[in-house]
Amino acid sequence: MRRALSLAANGPRGINPRVGCVLADAAGRVVAEGWHRGVGTPHAEVDALSQLPTKPDGAPDATGLTAYVTLEPCNHTGHTGPCSRALVAAGVSRVVYALDDPNPAAGGGADTLRVAGVAVEGGVDAEEAAAFLRAWLITVREQRPFVTVKWASSLDGRAAAADGTSQWITGTAARQRVHEQRAAHDAIAVGTGTVLADDPSLTARADAGELSPKQPVPVVIGERAVPADARLRRHPKPLVELRTRDLRAALADLFERGIRSLYVEGGPTLASAFVAAGLVDDLLVYLAPTIIGGPRAAITDAGVATIANQHRFVFTGIESLGEDVLITAQPAPRREAPKEQH
Repeated sequence: MRRALSLAANGPRGINPRVGCVLADAAGRVVAEGWHRGVGTPHAEVDALSQLPTKPDGAPDATGLTAYVTLEPCNHTGHTGPCSRALVAAGVSRVVYALDDPNPAAGGGADTLRVAGVAVEGGVDAEEAAAFLRAWLITVREQRPFVTVKWASSLDGRAAAADGTSQWITGTAARQRVHEQRAAHDAIAVGTGTVLADDPSLTARADAGELSPKQPVPVVIGERAVPADARLRRHPKPLVELRTRDLRAALADLFERGIRSLYVEGGPTLASAFVAAGLVDDLLVYLAPTIIGGPRAAITDAGVATIANQHRFVFTGIESLGEDVLITAQPAPRREAPKEQH
């Protein structure tokens, strides 16, 4: 299963999950391997089966083999046929998988396999697989994009000086990492206040300043209009204006447009709104070794009236970037209230 997870990492991030498959014989020897390479390509199981010799009926011959798959084999026809039926047709005798598929349109493959007489075991290395597929699982279960909120601040948590100037708090290495993260997301969002104050371009650029091959869709969230001459209107991707303050409605709209990952970059008002709404999946904080002081905090009202309501996170990484530090975090698991004793 761990080999299958390492194979899955070869696949691209996107609408489909990254899945790996290993076919092994009764002695545990690996016979074939596969992974999903993106929308419209064979799923991991079919990719692995394609490497086997065929039976007289033309189906791959996996007689007596065990398939180790990181996600329950799918049970529906989309761009490709159902993997559960492909495994049955190939003669696989046993299927071991890590996670049940939470997608109601694709799940149920385990039951199909069992009905066909295939031995099935689920939940193997489920914790590792869930961590690996965390972003995809969130998008499927909540039907919204995975949200990454980023800000850069001084050691005292200021995003700008008292006069509003903020370029540059962090150094070159940190700013280049931000461009890499922009390119890694489907879309990038700012609030209308940031557009009116800073006129950002929100493009992803490579080391020499040229445009990166992959650009995020620029998104502006807020009730005010984006000026006709704003630089965002010259972005390589068409601008999406969401004239609302309802973040859940905004995310639902983006999800319907096929956007599965959103990079929230500014400003403090929008970042605070996402935090207050509990809609942060990953938090990226760039800290510069400087003190600014004043009122321009990176986060403003996050909806915390009392310390008991604070938004708890757990650190997932600390990295030095030149003189700066990048801290990554994700929401802490919710603690269940103690049960009353009777």
